[in-house]
Amino acid sequence: MRDLLGQVLDLLPGQPVALARIIDRTGAGPRDTGAAMAITADRRVIGSLSGGCVESAVVTTAGQVLLDGHASTERFAAADEFTVGLPCGGEIEVFVERLDHSDLPLLRDLHTALTAHQPVAYATTLESTPERKLLHPGRIEPWRDLDQDAAALLTAGHSGLIGAQDCTPAAATRPRTFVQVFRSPARMILAGANDYTRALTVAATQLGYHVTVVDARETFTTPARFPAADDVVVDWPHRYLTAEHRAGRIDNRTVICVLTHDPKFDIPTLTTALTLPAIAFLGALGSRRAHTDRTHRLHELGLPDTEISRIRSPLGLDLAAHTPEETAISILAQILADRTGATARPLYTTDGPIHRP
Repeated sequence: MRDLLGQVLDLLPGQPVALARIIDRTGAGPRDTGAAMAITADRRVIGSLSGGCVESAVVTTAGQVLLDGHASTERFAAADEFTVGLPCGGEIEVFVERLDHSDLPLLRDLHTALTAHQPVAYATTLESTPERKLLHPGRIEPWRDLDQDAAALLTAGHSGLIGAQDCTPAAATRPRTFVQVFRSPARMILAGANDYTRALTVAATQLGYHVTVVDARETFTTPARFPAADDVVVDWPHRYLTAEHRAGRIDNRTVICVLTHDPKFDIPTLTTALTLPAIAFLGALGSRRAHTDRTHRLHELGLPDTEISRIRSPLGLDLAAHTPEETAISILAQILADRTGATARPLYTTDGPIHRP
């Protein structure tokens, strides 16, 4: 949508436009969620959704949407000789809505935020007559019981669907809504190339993190061993952190986990991480004995207790996790609880709303 927004703004003062976006995708597909295509009344097409696989069907739907003003949702699965679909075997859901001059103020505000490289989310209820709202970090107002879920997506930095299905009673107050987020995903940097790291990359990627695995041991640090990771870097972790900080690629959403079990990696990495001005979470895997040894070594380097106490170690919640996959869930649960200030207690032992404000 970012690429065609300027052209849509040029068209809207004089004519309505149908906007089609991929709001959900399963399996392989030529375009990601959020990919957009605009269609005018004279069937002029801007952008694409699938490189030609479903565009003709979407243009037909867009014509009806422009005519009656009612938005439409369509799902396209794998193609066969009788149906329009995706030859790659995936499945996409497409939402088509009508935009006109009344939408210009909101879309201009979105364009201004994108031009200034500001993080922003554009939320659209998937109703026959959609409601639209811009969401900015740190100033999200109550909105149809959707604001907390939308804020979580904006914090994580990835688009997604929230709200209830149309067939549920909650749909009246929490309609199914597509939140398109325009900001880089939150980062997770994992120091150490081992089985626990591999499991954590898989689980963290599913939560929307951009995951980097970094280790100085070239033999172990390969993309083949970590297929779910976004980046696999052969370097000393502390040196990598310093370079990423200087490049401005570490911010207050960044999670850093040290999983190496080796003082020659652990101590320099933790020392460097503690000097970073703002990160979301710093954890170190290992036993209580290992953390006691780390604490002693960090004291010898002159770090005060107030700084060392920022390290979450032993890392993870008490779930009796043993396997790498169980440990990954334990670690991510702690990161989520730490991010929101939640208790991490079983819900049946707590009072009040399940979803925290």
